[in-house]
Amino acid sequence: MTTATLSSALQPLVPPAAARQARPASVPTSRPHLIRGDAEAIAVARRLAADFARDAVARDRQRRLPWAELDAFVASGLWGINVPRAHGGAGVSSVTLAEVIATIASADGSLGQIPQNHFYALEVLRVGGTEAQQKFLFSRVLAGERFGNALSEIGHKDFKRRARLTPDGPDHFRVDGQKFYCTGALYAHWIPTSLVALEEGREVLYLAFVPRNSPGLRVTDDWDGFGQRVTGSGSVSFEDVRIERDWVVPFTASFERATTIGPVAQLMHAAIDLGIARGAIAATLPFLRERARPWVDAQVDRASDDPLTIQQVGEVAVRIRAAEALLRRAGRSVDAAQREPNVQSVAEASIAVAEARVLTTTASLDAGTRLFELAGTAATLDGLALDRFWRNARTHTLHDPVRWKYHAVGNYYLNDRLPPRHGAL
Repeated sequence: MTTATLSSALQPLVPPAAARQARPASVPTSRPHLIRGDAEAIAVARRLAADFARDAVARDRQRRLPWAELDAFVASGLWGINVPRAHGGAGVSSVTLAEVIATIASADGSLGQIPQNHFYALEVLRVGGTEAQQKFLFSRVLAGERFGNALSEIGHKDFKRRARLTPDGPDHFRVDGQKFYCTGALYAHWIPTSLVALEEGREVLYLAFVPRNSPGLRVTDDWDGFGQRVTGSGSVSFEDVRIERDWVVPFTASFERATTIGPVAQLMHAAIDLGIARGAIAATLPFLRERARPWVDAQVDRASDDPLTIQQVGEVAVRIRAAEALLRRAGRSVDAAQREPNVQSVAEASIAVAEARVLTTTASLDAGTRLFELAGTAATLDGLALDRFWRNARTHTLHDPVRWKYHAVGNYYLNDRLPPRHGAL
């Protein structure tokens, strides 16, 4: 490996030039296109994916934040596709939502992940928000505003949330706390934030929709992962931030009953992984046909004629097809649970999604790894940057442990144990 190639391969490990306060997203100047149905959503996603793929290498190598791409993404209408039809959105199926995310992630894993928490917040709002909250916040999305997230906290072994929601008169709350891994917050107009409030001696969890320009709110661009490099997954701090009471939605209550919040969240994560796997094999095939040399013992002139290469490509393709089938099946199960939510239907959706998540995890990691095996050291060259698929897959699949998916599935079939209700199942 040459010095230049080694430098390029190590470049993703370099953190942002400086951990800095992020600039707010600009106010939308026009309303996005209004997508009318599932077929249109998928067609628009395919068109956008082709555009996003062109500069994916440069964004990854240079950590070029995708402001223009996100504006085009929102303008396309795709960020409003899971707004219910009763509130003016397309209300697409979960199958379609997953396919849209996978399609975008196949072009750029980061762009596939950025809206995940936006769609998640919309599902929380659909399940637990009041009619007035839904009317207001859904309308903001259809006007072109983006939701980020500030859910995770680090530094505490007990995993308890420290960020607090404190009453401030009859119509307001105060927000205080520190959050990390806030994917999408860097680009957001609103930052949905999980907060604990003390009520009658009991800690109750809420999701507060906090305007990005609120005094006391700070978004720091300090995400330096070696994959998913432009997701904007940095830190958010809240210092005595004052918000409207009407922007606060119950969160604990949404998991105390059977709802599809958890399965929807995990379905989208599975779709991101599937998209990365698709992108990896799509990048590998032309390389093998046009540039790769066969193994010295293959006795053929081209890598694409090497029997062992053909066999490995076949294994990857079969695993991806199986993952696609499980993801579609999981989406149908989530759709059924959304139509008739009850303990059994939501449990079945959670298990179906867990099964899909297991296989999409395996498929994305396998596709990226096989790409290295088949392309060799050329995979890290600047012009190709094929290593980004493995780095993106390895980073995103660590979001929550897949081993617990196996446990939930096994417990369901072996012991008739329904899975717990939370955002990781």
